[in-house]
Amino acid sequence: MANFLKPFVNWVAKNYGDNVGKMLIHTGVIGWVLSSAAQVVAIIINDKIPKEQKMYMIPQEIADAGVNILSFYAITQTCKGLGSKLVNSGRWLSGDVRKFLLDNNVQNVGKKGFDVLTQGNLTPEIAEKFMEFRNGMDVIATTTGSILSCNIVTPIIRNEIAANRQKKALNEMHKVEVAPPSSYSSAPFIKRPTIDNFRSNAYDRQIIYPSSSSLKI
Repeated sequence: MANFLKPFVNWVAKNYGDNVGKMLIHTGVIGWVLSSAAQVVAIIINDKIPKEQKMYMIPQEIADAGVNILSFYAITQTCKGLGSKLVNSGRWLSGDVRKFLLDNNVQNVGKKGFDVLTQGNLTPEIAEKFMEFRNGMDVIATTTGSILSCNIVTPIIRNEIAANRQKKALNEMHKVEVAPPSSYSSAPFIKRPTIDNFRSNAYDRQIIYPSSSSLKI
């Protein structure tokens, strides 16, 4: 192994050696980030996409990436935490560990507040088997959370957000602009003419043009 890789390998072993589920979650998040960044860059450098369309697609892609990453992390972390809690409390145990606890008459196994490692009086051999079982359950719980997130929850959330966004865009496209009432206030008001107006106009014409006021036979 190259010498420059040893610090990185040691760091991974220190932080993830006893917590495989944690490593899977973090590597999954990193994978989502890199994948989303690659899609955004692909949109930016694609000359076939108009600039106006890019201005819409890039924020949309970033928003979708945020939904994907947050839902993935939240769901997988919840599943992992639940699995670890059940194992640490003694509700989920391998046969060897459970038999050891029963043979040594360890009390409160599986109850709230009980911790197998600190209260189970485990021998080094049994403790190693317990850690192997816990790491295995972490992998199973994390994988289950990943499947739920990537195939069920995240698509539902993303499609709901996309549907609302599309509905809003369609409403904007079909919205009819109506001038506010104040724009009509400056127009002069013309009173509807009546029969009296016509009579008055006829009388005025007789005074001004008397020769045309009557018909001579």
